Amino acid sequence: MGETIRVRIRGGMLEPLEKVDLPEGQEIMITILDVPTERDFGAFRRAAGGWKGTIDAEVLIRNIYADRLVSTRPEPRL
Repeated sequence: MGETIRVRIRGGMLEPLEKVDLPEGQEIMITILDVPTERDFGAFRRAAGGWKGTIDAEVLIRNIYADRLVSTRPEPRL
């Protein structure tokens, strides 16, 4: 079973903001992802140009258009 819910930290404890259907006493594993509450425009500016020189844009565009020509559907029977 996998589920994603929102929680709030209060007094060092995780407080679920949604109903969780789990039996009392059951142990679970939690992965904590920090979700920013505001847009970080500074991070956006710092990342600008970070991919420059790592991808050949012309080859990428050619590959995209070539992939559009590939048919994944079977030919209809007549």
